[in-house]
Amino acid sequence: MMIDCDSCEMRGKSCGDCVVSFLTIEVRPSDRARVEFDDDEASAVAALAEGGLVPPLRLVRPPRAG
Repeated sequence: MMIDCDSCEMRGKSCGDCVVSFLTIEVRPSDRARVEFDDDEASAVAALAEGGLVPPLRLVRPPRAG
């Protein structure tokens, strides 16, 4: 799973309650807007969110053209 914050439809609206912001706060450089999770990491984040331990992923991808 690749998460590109620059293409997220919710950028700026839900960043404060997004698991990506939660997991990378103060760790990533401010100009970095892409985070990659492998399948195991994505499953772990989903399980943490379902358990209420971290905020859910707020990523909303724009519709694909064509």
